[in-house]
Amino acid sequence: MGKLTADAIVERALRIGDAEGLDAVTIRRLATDLGVTPMALYWHFKNKDRLLEGMADHLVAGFAPARDDERPWQQRLREVLTGLVRVLRTHPCAKSVLEQVDQSAVPSFLAVWDDALGLARSAGFSVEESCLISKYLLQSAISIADAPVHFTASNTPEEVAELVRVKRLGLQSLPAATYPNLVEMAGPLVQPDPELYDTFGVDLVLAGIEALAARR
Repeated sequence: MGKLTADAIVERALRIGDAEGLDAVTIRRLATDLGVTPMALYWHFKNKDRLLEGMADHLVAGFAPARDDERPWQQRLREVLTGLVRVLRTHPCAKSVLEQVDQSAVPSFLAVWDDALGLARSAGFSVEESCLISKYLLQSAISIADAPVHFTASNTPEEVAELVRVKRLGLQSLPAATYPNLVEMAGPLVQPDPELYDTFGVDLVLAGIEALAARR
């Protein structure tokens, strides 16, 4: 292979993490997969903590804000939240990566965090409220992307279809006179449309922030 780069190491680590979990991401495993010695990886990342920081930086870099972005705060805050959700959806290991790293050591994360704080302030929120908004955005993204919309990666399409069928029938078999709404909406309750789930979740969170800002 050509010259080993930090990006190549991180991208391979993310592929392993997505498929097998972060415990499978080790320097020895990466060295084997990349066809190099462990020392070649230590040149870029001296330990797993630094590797995790590199993985987090790579994940967030795709939607880190441009410093000269002058769009309205609503649009930019939406981009932050949708970017987080997209990363968490695309990479199953992203949640664990972001939870395990020292976020203050990740440049891309610092840029997004700082931008979220500044956008909240520009919307008229106090310092304390802006800090809370920045935390709620991350937790909301995790909650939206963590929902059992796609089931687990280990489930085959056939297993997913059977799980959906059993859960749907379970709700539909409830007494309709007692639980009319559960019976009527059993299908989307068990398996919501993934795209609508994410976009509607983002809309709900941002609508709340915008409504509070309008009252300032």
